[in-house]
Amino acid sequence: MAASSKKQAPARKPAAPPNFFLRAKAEFPDVLNAYEALARATERAGPLNKREQRLVKLGLVFGARMEGGAHSAVRKALEAGLTREEIIQAALLAMPTIGFANAMACLSWVKDVVDLKQKP
Repeated sequence: MAASSKKQAPARKPAAPPNFFLRAKAEFPDVLNAYEALARATERAGPLNKREQRLVKLGLVFGARMEGGAHSAVRKALEAGLTREEIIQAALLAMPTIGFANAMACLSWVKDVVDLKQKP
């Protein structure tokens, strides 16, 4: 059994949003600005810190099987200081709840981002 480690990865510089998001924001600025304001308001609405919020978001996107949302949640989790290993464990924890095949899909979405981030 792996030893529990509370070591937090250093927060990463925010990644640039995907091109589609930027194009949608340019085309519908009022809608996307309102969406971003709602996201900020929900983050301030309770006691969860940024790391805890990002773990919740990972669980939500994994459970809903949202590939694009998972990619975004993984990027934001890394920015909040979660480690690659913590994010991978979050995907593995989905297995008993959403099943092996679904959890493997989630793990592949995590790897899409974390493995890309590790390439030089």
